[in-house]
Amino acid sequence: MPSVRRQLAAVTAVLALSVTGGAVTSPAFADPREIKKEAMATGYGGAVSTVDPEASAAAIEVLRDGGNAADAAVAAAATLGVTEPYSAGVGGGGYFVFYDGKSGKVGTIDGRETAPATMPTTAFVNPATGVVYTFAELVSSGVSVGVPGTPATWERALERWGTLDLDEALEPAIKVANRGFVVDETFRQQTLDNKVRFSAFPATASLFLPGGDAPAVGSIFHSKDLAKTYRLLAKEGTDAFYGGQLATEIAATVKDPPKDPAWVPPVTVPPTSIPALPGYLTTADLAAYRTLDQEPTHVEYRGYDVYGMAPSSSGGTTVGEALNILEPFDLSPTAKPAALHHYLEASALAFADRGKYLGDPAFADVPTEALTDPVFGKERACAIDPGTAAIKPVPAGDVASYDGACTVSPAAAADEKDTENISTTNLTVADKWGNVVEYTLTIEQTGGSGIVVPGRGFLLNNELTDFSYTSTNPEDPNRIEPGKRPRSSMSPTIILKDEKPFLALGSPGGSTIITTVLQTILNRVDLGMSILDSLAAPRASQRNTANVTAEPDFIKAYGDALAPYGHKLVPAGDAFTSAAEIGAATAIEFGPGKSMTAVAEPLRRGGGSAMVVKPAR
Repeated sequence: MPSVRRQLAAVTAVLALSVTGGAVTSPAFADPREIKKEAMATGYGGAVSTVDPEASAAAIEVLRDGGNAADAAVAAAATLGVTEPYSAGVGGGGYFVFYDGKSGKVGTIDGRETAPATMPTTAFVNPATGVVYTFAELVSSGVSVGVPGTPATWERALERWGTLDLDEALEPAIKVANRGFVVDETFRQQTLDNKVRFSAFPATASLFLPGGDAPAVGSIFHSKDLAKTYRLLAKEGTDAFYGGQLATEIAATVKDPPKDPAWVPPVTVPPTSIPALPGYLTTADLAAYRTLDQEPTHVEYRGYDVYGMAPSSSGGTTVGEALNILEPFDLSPTAKPAALHHYLEASALAFADRGKYLGDPAFADVPTEALTDPVFGKERACAIDPGTAAIKPVPAGDVASYDGACTVSPAAAADEKDTENISTTNLTVADKWGNVVEYTLTIEQTGGSGIVVPGRGFLLNNELTDFSYTSTNPEDPNRIEPGKRPRSSMSPTIILKDEKPFLALGSPGGSTIITTVLQTILNRVDLGMSILDSLAAPRASQRNTANVTAEPDFIKAYGDALAPYGHKLVPAGDAFTSAAEIGAATAIEFGPGKSMTAVAEPLRRGGGSAMVVKPAR
């Protein structure tokens, strides 16, 4: 029987297409590329969950052809660069977590972007006024662009754990970019959400706003320029990205963002301003970029071993600390409001410590060992009142002096404003040999910097806005510094039970990634929900703020029950999107007899796509 990928590619010759810039659109009608999304799939021989059926199909095909989880993860990620270009791509970075089925060990790759070598700590300050630029001014600019780490991450993952070369892993994505994918409501809405700033950059407008509008739902969107970029990487490897003509073009785009000189901002309230500030990234920065092989974070929780991403991500330490804080409490499904109260309070405490202590460990003394120490977590748990929510923000704990007792005075609170945004994408893959991948990758804001490298088909990131750029505290571990990785909340997580995989999960969502992963673990382990229900359940996020950000369904279900505790729930959403959603998680749970259950979001972001190699009968 023909493979999924070959079936999808077979329709290319019968389509009549029209080209506009780097994009091609045409009516889809009953095009077989429009694969139905399934939120759950159970079976054997390998599994995958992503937000997109094209990416999931690419991974499944690699697994069916004999590739392993690392190979399939890179293939899926590259395909997401085509179909989810506003969330991820070669212009961004991420974190790759791998469980080796043979050795039983977990390894990680830090592929986070870095600040250029010549970037000053005052890079985000307007020299004319001495005032920090607004986020809206910074996001669509060269100054927000960090040195991308995604291509290097793919190469390193294949070197360490894969069986395919990069050219083989890129093959499915190249085919999707050439033959196109069906535009859904989420893609169109995300385009419309970014229409104003995309229109300021001709290369971006040509690709994503053909004819001046977002592609219509049901049309076919092609990325011919991105296909050429992928073919270049397939032929020459990542040296073609971090050196040569492409590197020259990336650096030139960052230094002098190609904004349309005739662009006129629309009349909006507040008024739109896109100064397209010049950035600092150079060809030397690209040539010097390296991924980092790191040990994972590790905590034990109710008999499970929970592995996550160490700093520069704050995900592993913050999820791990929150679990350690929750460990002493009996969180029963028969008393769900009480369990949710403890979850919210534990998250606030862990976020207080995140704000005070987390940054790039190459530049700051990050107390990872203390933050994931169960004794420290037990002491922090003393701050939870079982009946009353603490006044937020709560102060950070003292990592220099703790013994698990409830008598330690808290340290000062961090002066932190969270600028990490909700975009990003996540994927989960497992193979028949027992290998597991959890991979979160991003370009930061939905649409990144909004700047497409002309003729190359991909958006550049705005990751440097993840620094605490409004902070004047020289002791801030997340302050801007040359060569530094900005703090991230990405939390790819692999959980073992009796030294075997039990659950792998992760999510996009900016700083709500941490709470999404934490709440999903709470739902599955403590509240006894199925993994599908754990993922689908309405979410709330407490990040040490006066109010709890919550989805409307969470407010409807638990608002009255949590009000007596003093929790104030406010609807989720941000200034850049219309979605009142928190996260878009993916997961695989491992059952008896080598069975696997892949799950994706049923509804969030239009729903995700779970697939298995051999479906259970």
